[in-house]
Amino acid sequence: MDVIEDLEQLAARVRGAGEDQELYVRWSRGPMADLAAGRRKEQSSRDALTGVTLPGLSANPLRVEPWWGNRSVRLWVARRLYDYRHLRDLRRPGASPWVFVGEQCGRGPDNEPLVICHQPIAWVSEKALQEADVAIREQHSDEWGPLHRSN
Repeated sequence: MDVIEDLEQLAARVRGAGEDQELYVRWSRGPMADLAAGRRKEQSSRDALTGVTLPGLSANPLRVEPWWGNRSVRLWVARRLYDYRHLRDLRRPGASPWVFVGEQCGRGPDNEPLVICHQPIAWVSEKALQEADVAIREQHSDEWGPLHRSN
C-alpha cells in the first residue's frame, strides 16, 4: 500500500477525489487486520463501551463539507487526523491512520460513520501527523482539542 508522505499530499488526494469516490481515514492496524478477505459482510468494528459488534468500520470522512467554503483543505484534513490521534495509543500495538475508498452503511453509538471499505489507498506517514499537529496548534484555540473522552 502507498504512503501519504505529508499533509499536502493528503489534501491533494482529497481535492482530486471524484464525486463518486468517498475517502475515509481509519485508525487501526490496517486493512489486513480490518478486512476479512474482502467480504463485505465481515467488515466490522467493536463498540468500546459495550463490546457490541458494529456493521462496518469506524472511520472519518475526508470529503470537505460545502459550508467550509474556500478555506484550506490542508487544515481540513489536519483536523480529521488530529481529532482521533489518541487512537494510536488506545489501539496499540501498530495502530496507524490509513485512507480508503468506502461507502457509509450506518452510524455507530457515538454517531460515527460506519463504513464498508471498497479499496485501501494509503497509510498516513508520521510526518503528515506531525504536520497536522502543527497546523492545529497554529490556530491558537484554547477551546478545541482531540475527541478523546478523557481529555
